[in-house]
Amino acid sequence: MPNTIIPLTLINLNDDGFHLLVEIVVYREKHLVVLDTGASRSVFDITFTDQFAIKPLTDDDLVADENFATTLFSTSNTVVATFPQLKIGRMVLSEYAAVALDLSSVNEAYEQLGHPKVAGILGGDILFKHAAKIDYKRLKLILSY
Repeated sequence: MPNTIIPLTLINLNDDGFHLLVEIVVYREKHLVVLDTGASRSVFDITFTDQFAIKPLTDDDLVADENFATTLFSTSNTVVATFPQLKIGRMVLSEYAAVALDLSSVNEAYEQLGHPKVAGILGGDILFKHAAKIDYKRLKLILSY
């Protein structure tokens, strides 16, 4: 199984911890997402999915899909849409079904701290499936695909 090694960006949260950011590519445009090993599922900002996702699903579709109906992130404001292609390093995820949430409060907090806007949160669904390894010393994310 080949690996891809992705550089990580470490951002300081006002000396109250840190976050790791990962670059993704959607439609040949680069975006940043937060690497969150505690998130059970990757989620994307609703404005990002509105701009880049295809095939938005209805609330009926969301309820019919048990995988999404049981996620901690599912609320009446949760939207699911599909990215035709999501690239992380050399790894390409095709037809990736994305959960979308309003992450404006996250981006507002980042902006106040002088950090870049993020498109979403890279969580356990992708990290587990692709046997993620985080090299904190070298600030690298290693994914198998």
